[in-house]
Amino acid sequence: MTVMYGRFFFLVVVIPVLAVAQTPDMMSRVEATDAEARSGALGQRILLTEQSLVANMPFQSIGPTIMSGRIVDVDVNPADPTEMFVAYASGGLWKTSNNGMSFRPLFDREASMTIGDIAVDWSIQPRTIWVGTGENNSSRSSYAGTGVYVSRDGGDSWEHAGLEATHRIGRILLHPDDAHTVWVAALGPLYSDSEHRGVYLTVDGGTTWTQTLAGTEAAGVIDLVMHPANADELYAAMWHRERRAWNFVESGEASGMYRTDDGGETWTRLDADGFPSGAGVGRIGLAFSQQNPEILYALLDNQERRPAEDEDELPLLTKEALRDMSREAFLALDDDAIADYLSEFNINSEYEVEDVRRMVRTEELEPVHLVWYVEDANRELFDTPVRGAEVYRTEDGGASWQKMHEEPIDGLYNSYGYYFGEIRIDPLNDEHIYILGVPLLKSEDAGRTWMSIGKVNVHADHQALWINPARSGHMVNGNDGGLNITYDDGATWFKANTPAVGQFYAIAVDDAQPYRIYGGLQDNGVWGGPHTYEHSLRWHSRGEYAYESLLGGDGMQVEVDTRTNNIVYTGSQFGAYVRIDTNTGHRSSIRPRHTLGERPLRYNWQTPIHLSRHNQDVLYFGTNKVHRSFNRGTDWETLSGDLTLGGRRGDVPYGTLTSIDESPLRFGLVYVGSDDGLVHVSRDGGYSWDRVSDDLPQHRWVSRVEASVHSIDRVYVTLNGYRWDNFEALLYRSDDYGATWRKIGKDLPMEPLNVVLEDPRNADILYVGSDHGLYISLDGGDTFMAAGASLPNAPVHDLKVQDRRRHLLVGTHGRSIYRADIQFVQDLTPEILDQPVHIFAMDPVRHGAFWGRKFASWSNPIDPEEEIVYFSAVGGEVVIRVLGEDGSELNVLYDEADRGLNYVMYDVSMNDEAAAVRNEEDEGAGIEAGDNGIYYLPVGAYQIEIVLNAESATTGLEVEAGRE
Repeated sequence: MTVMYGRFFFLVVVIPVLAVAQTPDMMSRVEATDAEARSGALGQRILLTEQSLVANMPFQSIGPTIMSGRIVDVDVNPADPTEMFVAYASGGLWKTSNNGMSFRPLFDREASMTIGDIAVDWSIQPRTIWVGTGENNSSRSSYAGTGVYVSRDGGDSWEHAGLEATHRIGRILLHPDDAHTVWVAALGPLYSDSEHRGVYLTVDGGTTWTQTLAGTEAAGVIDLVMHPANADELYAAMWHRERRAWNFVESGEASGMYRTDDGGETWTRLDADGFPSGAGVGRIGLAFSQQNPEILYALLDNQERRPAEDEDELPLLTKEALRDMSREAFLALDDDAIADYLSEFNINSEYEVEDVRRMVRTEELEPVHLVWYVEDANRELFDTPVRGAEVYRTEDGGASWQKMHEEPIDGLYNSYGYYFGEIRIDPLNDEHIYILGVPLLKSEDAGRTWMSIGKVNVHADHQALWINPARSGHMVNGNDGGLNITYDDGATWFKANTPAVGQFYAIAVDDAQPYRIYGGLQDNGVWGGPHTYEHSLRWHSRGEYAYESLLGGDGMQVEVDTRTNNIVYTGSQFGAYVRIDTNTGHRSSIRPRHTLGERPLRYNWQTPIHLSRHNQDVLYFGTNKVHRSFNRGTDWETLSGDLTLGGRRGDVPYGTLTSIDESPLRFGLVYVGSDDGLVHVSRDGGYSWDRVSDDLPQHRWVSRVEASVHSIDRVYVTLNGYRWDNFEALLYRSDDYGATWRKIGKDLPMEPLNVVLEDPRNADILYVGSDHGLYISLDGGDTFMAAGASLPNAPVHDLKVQDRRRHLLVGTHGRSIYRADIQFVQDLTPEILDQPVHIFAMDPVRHGAFWGRKFASWSNPIDPEEEIVYFSAVGGEVVIRVLGEDGSELNVLYDEADRGLNYVMYDVSMNDEAAAVRNEEDEGAGIEAGDNGIYYLPVGAYQIEIVLNAESATTGLEVEAGRE
């Protein structure tokens, strides 16, 4: 049947649905009524941490840092610019007091750590910091927040100040003379309608809020500025945008500017002369001149289409003409017209004019097929000749506006104006204007002409800019690649990328020595580096960073052939994948393509690939169909028809596959999931497929399908409602190839799930990554506990286990990669869990001749550190006794045990009394104290005993002879 959505018509494949479920259109009105439940998710997260048996498991941040992640705001101390706060889109809030040489995180434990805007009161010490959560950029991986937070002690502690239903904060303004008065621009939910949009005002420091300017169900406030000399005069930029999984409308009638002259109590819409109005008005950024406060600039994303080109410049053959053209009319066309069309759409790389003529002549091809071949969602996205970025100025309070440039500002926004929208004016020279987009542009003539100041070291996609009010040319810039600082107005920049805040979509590991970790990042390509990475600035002198870039763009999924560890499959957005030989650097395209006459394949932003564990020459690739290659991506066989609901018309590819997994226990047992909620299984190598998702919640994004390592008929699925502003944790398990499903993880917080991973050694252990952290189950998913209190509450997008080293790698979207030794978690069998106390075996220790020695009077002694790991069924005071072979007590340590796993560092020492006794009993023992006064265990066999509430457990400790 034919269904109409808006002004578009398209065909929908109707497939029976067995379960009663919400349709996408029913779900499009998901409101922010779940705000209280989402706030309660933090309480559940804390509870799962307090009850966790693995909360003490240490996680090591292993970078990388150099490519950083998206910054949304910077706030710099105008009196001392070496002090600044930097807000990352999904990496939290960080502070530096040394001009970006080092940072410390301040906002890792709140309900959400994704940020839209920050504001700092620099007039008091300690600083009062306001954080508006929920990123104001409307990108694919911008997360909803939980309202506004305030710290009155410089970030050491935080109070939740309300507005949790707003989801995303565009701007926070502080009254210059009244610390209790704050304005908040609320953009509102990204994927659903809401009444919680507009401007909110508090006059009691955040205790209560009043919505003084209401938006519409789809329009919220993205920017808010204050007159430099009058705090009662404010201007708000309203922005209409509607994002769905398949389409993004980034402008509308409700977009526009509002003014208040009474401090935000009442507002008036500016139907201003000279400023565009109507459906094409998109995102607006605002900035006042500090030199002349009557001058206000606006940066508009104008979505109106550009005028048609002169007829002389129009192509001889268009898609519109081909739609209804007969074969006879096509064959009568001039060769040049056909050639120009093939060239314009890059069809000539595969088909010559004569090939096309022959196919039409023999009725293999209809002229309309030349339209089908190129007509996909990406064309909707990129082939949109909009007016784009425009700069306007008013000098009469917004009554009239002047467009400041005659020529279009091309290349700043392209079709991505929704992602930018910031404009800044030099406080000391209001002729100098800066606008932020893909490049960073500057005008020295009040916006009439423009130049790029994005030089070496500066990433693209600029989101934030601070200009020193006391020194022109000194700027701090935040972009998708981190933080840049210049002192010469952009002639040179340096990076201040020391925090590990990379936004990983996916990670992979190989089996080299040391093994390497690979990952694809948001707008920062694909990188790989050793698992032994430790953050250090020493690479500046070596000239070689531990992680290496494999390719650019938005980095996506990665697969590594572990037979040689040098063949890597990876790519960038929308399926642009390659095979890379890391030894030679040679790369080959491996993207499956449709043929002329077929509808284009639909590629997800993060197109799924999977390398068979049975034969690593076999690679699977997911579009809206499943493709398989037996020769490492050189040639492809299409194994299925469309395994989605058929797609929807829009400017975002939809109706695509999102996850592929082949059972490690049987070749050809393959599962796939789609962005529109379908799960299929093939049990015969891809020649037939069964849909097995009818009893699951419908129309949710299948974020992961995971075939069991331990049971051939077991499979797990995570569903993600992020793109409906639905925040349920949806985790399911099937033990019959997907024929029936059981919901597990019912105690997980209300957080969308991105990944599930079954432990390769212990069938009872599951790892789950959500938009706010990592959770572990020891009972097959019936119950979960929070993992690692040392982890920030960052989105976890991917998980991998390096089985040989028994390491878990956590790929976060905002805090780079973490590594944890999971051998003790894997060993938490029911038998150990039933014991009151258990100590795990320790690896032998090599004796060091230099233990405790100093190489200079000013140096620190070399201290050994060995980890004692034990399990305790209850908390309490623990006595750890170090015993000789004869049972004599050589040392005593004390620990306050938590219920679960506990980790104690032991310096392999004995106490003074024990050393004296050993020397007295054995004149040849020669046990001497180090330069630090500590006696260390000599070579020999020892026992470590754990005592808790009269219960004890022991394990051996072997100190072996080392290199003296």
